[in-house]
This record gives sequence, C-alpha cells and structure tokens, in this order.
Amino acid sequence: MNLTELGYVAGWRLVRALPRSVVAAVFRAGADRAYRAGGGGTARLRANLRRVVGPELPEAELDDLVRRGLRSYARYWMEAFRLPALTRDEILAGFRLDPEGTDRLADDVAAGRGAVVALPHAGNWDAAGAWVAATGWPITTVAERLRPEGLYERFLAFRQGLGMEILPTSGGPRPAFDVLVDRLRAGAVVPLLADRDLSARGVEVDFFGGRTRMPGGPALLAIRTGAPLYVASLWFEPDTACASIEGPLPLPDPGSAPLDERVRVLTQRIADSLAAGIARHPEDWHMLQRMWLDQRGTGGETSPPARPPDRPDGKAQ
Repeated sequence: MNLTELGYVAGWRLVRALPRSVVAAVFRAGADRAYRAGGGGTARLRANLRRVVGPELPEAELDDLVRRGLRSYARYWMEAFRLPALTRDEILAGFRLDPEGTDRLADDVAAGRGAVVALPHAGNWDAAGAWVAATGWPITTVAERLRPEGLYERFLAFRQGLGMEILPTSGGPRPAFDVLVDRLRAGAVVPLLADRDLSARGVEVDFFGGRTRMPGGPALLAIRTGAPLYVASLWFEPDTACASIEGPLPLPDPGSAPLDERVRVLTQRIADSLAAGIARHPEDWHMLQRMWLDQRGTGGETSPPARPPDRPDGKAQ
C-alpha cells in the first residue's frame, strides 16, 4: 500500500469514527488553511470562479467566494468518507432531489427507458449516486482506471458498496459505452460527469464566455438510445446535499446533420444548462483544475483533482 492509498484508507476510517461536528471543524480548518496558503489549487479555483461571476464582482467578494468554495470542497470529502457508515434512511434523508426531477426519473425507470444525467463537479456526486441506489433505482456509471491499482480498487468497492454499478473506462470485458447502452435500455439511471473533458478529444463548446472541451459521451448515449437526457445542478445547504435536474433536453433530429454535428449541438446544450446551475451556486463548483483552453500555461496547473482519481468522467469508450 503506497502513501496515497494509505491516506485515503486513514481518512475513511478516522472520519467515520469521529463525531460529525468534530470532523466538520477539522475539514473546515483545513480548507481555511489552504485558502491562506494560496497554492496552485486555490489559484485555479479563483481563476475559474472569476470566469463564472464575471469581472464586475469586487475582489473582496471573490476572496470570500473562493474561501467558501474550498470549504465546500472539503465538505464533499468529509461527507464522501462518511457515506459507507450511513444507513439507507440516513442516505435518503441526507440528499434531496427536487420533486419534479424525482418524478421524472421514477417514470423513466418504471417505463424501462432509463435516463442519462449529465453532472457538474459540484456538491456531492457520491451522495447523489447513493441516494439513487437507496431509492431502489438501478444506477450505472463509469470510472477512470488510474494507478495505483489498489486505490482504484478501494474507490470501486466504496461506490459498489453504496449500490452503484461502476464500469472501468478501459480494461473491462466489454466497452463501457456498449454496456451503458444496454443498461439504459433496461431502465437504469446513468449519471456522467460532463463539465470537463479528460481525454483531449472532447467536444469544443462555449462555456461562460470562453472555449473549453466537454465529453461527448452523455450526448452520444442519448442520441444512440433515445433515452431522456437531463442536466443536474448540485449544491449544498446547511444540513443536506441538494440537486435539481433540467430536461429532458431536446435531441437533434436524426436527419438534421451528421452524427458528430448532432453530438456537438447537444453537448453545447448540456454546457449551457451546466453553466446556469453553476452560476446559481458557484461556491459549490469544485473545479480546481484548468478548465478553459486559453488558460494553458497559467497558474494552478499542478492542482489536485476535483474528485477522486477514479471519478466518472463521461467518456464513451
């Protein structure tokens, strides 16, 4: 077991063993320390949030937003570490999806058409997935297989233990995209993180006035299967993690353009909806990495990932 894996194991054990109030204070203090240190991750978060709020926000207010953003990021880790110790009732009580979204997903699962849900790196993705599973709906997503293998296996077991089916983006017995198509046709919910492309082969879109790349997997899955495509907004409130979903987004007409152009059009619609949700809750967008194409070579390039290293990335391998 290497030091990285050891750190995660220690985090899971200690955070679950200590009272929530104690753990919350420790994580909040850690976030404030990171803010005062002003390292690469903090610099990148600041630059990304400046894009979201625009140049008119005073620097003092941006400072406060960055501090709250780091506290939100720390809260994500704290609550993710504690999830395996929660009962089903506690998981259901600790996460709230808007009633209309709940009804839509319930109808999609019951009708056997499934649903694709595009997510931002915001709020608590793991709590959302655990809530879907605790509600009794089948849920399947993908995870990037990174080294060390032991850490990947631990995160895999962590999410499987919460009731999610996790497919590796590579190295599985079948391509992940093909399995996701099957799962959608069987009525599963397929959530995919969609606001940042990890492959450098993503779809170029406009996002908060700049150009970036986003994974085309969510759009391609919806086009190929006809499954409804939703876009989620995720945020924190004092005592719960929350979400709302927009959609289903209209799918481009099959005869309107070649497939790659339809994927581009639909991915832009996803980007627009993601931006609207992030703008409502910018402090809960955990994007501590370079986001826009024109940011290459600027500060924060060595910041840590905004999610565990095996996070679902929305790629359609």
